[in-house]
Amino acid sequence: MNYLVTGGLGFVGSHVVDLLIAKGHAVTVLDDMSTGSMSNANPKATLVIGSITDHRIWERLTAFDSVFHLASLARIQPSIRNPLPAHEVNLTGTLRVLEYCRQHKAKIIFSSSSSLYEGVDIPTNEDGKQLWKSPYSLQKAACEAYIKLYGELYGLDYAILRYFNVFGERQILTGDYAAVVGILLNQKKHGQPMTITHDGEQRRDFTYVKDIALANYMALNWGGVTNIGTGVNYSINQLADAIGGKRTYIGDRQGEARHTQADNSLARSLGWEPTTSIIEWIKEQKTYM
Repeated sequence: MNYLVTGGLGFVGSHVVDLLIAKGHAVTVLDDMSTGSMSNANPKATLVIGSITDHRIWERLTAFDSVFHLASLARIQPSIRNPLPAHEVNLTGTLRVLEYCRQHKAKIIFSSSSSLYEGVDIPTNEDGKQLWKSPYSLQKAACEAYIKLYGELYGLDYAILRYFNVFGERQILTGDYAAVVGILLNQKKHGQPMTITHDGEQRRDFTYVKDIALANYMALNWGGVTNIGTGVNYSINQLADAIGGKRTYIGDRQGEARHTQADNSLARSLGWEPTTSIIEWIKEQKTYM
């Protein structure tokens, strides 16, 4: 089969590309390199450098059987500080992807987020209460609504995956788009105190990136919305304990739920299950520091 992966030079997208190629499929990557890196490129994939917001890119692309749509500006805090670029990429860009899929009758596998959930009734299933606390979470919710509408209006085939806090190899370590695991490990590596927001007792469900990639591959045969998380959560203090070293506590951050934890029973019923614990993975990384 012939697949397109948007954001295929990024943290998660590059793992999806690697898995698809390992399974024997032809893959084209579309990436603007805003957060992706050539070091993540798979030499067996065809690479197109450009933005999902550029209509000229979509006019040049040939037909694909399915589109794995991972390209986004994917962090809460930057979307709060500067919502316009996030809106353009996350919402307008997704609409362009949908128009392409509609015209070419391609299935879309969409990367959504657990940040949609209120984070009070946990573990949270796919029908859990939503409370959009940031432009990013609102944009993901709007993208999901658009996808479902395209399904109803045009018969678009789709699968939506709501990721819970992805970690693993190739994660971004510094800057606006780094996540907490990468930040703490990078600080430890450079002999800096680990910076922890609020009291560190906020809990997250951390999901290994290769498990996320496998869910994307399996979603070729899925439909609707599926949570992708381990079903276990850890506090940020527990992560810091596993890493070891000095820490410092800084102010709270807007737009984030106090706790997240996936009810992953639907994904498990479809044959997916998590393989890697964040705590065990951290212990392995420490051997390289």
